[in-house]
Amino acid sequence: MDGTDGISTPSRKIGITIAVAALLVTVYSLISLLTAGPEVYGPQDTVISVSPGERFSIELDDNPSTGYRWRIEPPGPDPHVLKPAGSHYDADEPVVAGSGGTRFLEFQAVRAGRTELRLRYCFQCGTDRADPDRGGELLAFRVTVTD
Repeated sequence: MDGTDGISTPSRKIGITIAVAALLVTVYSLISLLTAGPEVYGPQDTVISVSPGERFSIELDDNPSTGYRWRIEPPGPDPHVLKPAGSHYDADEPVVAGSGGTRFLEFQAVRAGRTELRLRYCFQCGTDRADPDRGGELLAFRVTVTD
């Protein structure tokens, strides 16, 4: 005992260590919650349920060098329920000319409802050189936005 408050120095050090550890766990948990990215779904996840305002991505194999690309099939999802929120492409490693990668199509839930999202992997779709006979793969997702 140090004679000032009845708490020994070793006990004080243990208490401080426990308090610091608890603080670090709390900070780590908050950072994890704030930096977590959107939920990622694959082609097999044909039923998706999200909350209003939530963002999510659909992860798809892609190889832009082939002339094929993913697009939202008209008429598109109900814009009152779901809206596109961009996309990005991650090339496979090592990056080699002609190698493929992964496309992430991103969406934002707008408000409660249900809509269908259809994606087509088509040859030069959306360009003057589009070939309707080379329609490629079609994926359909049922998206439900619940309060």
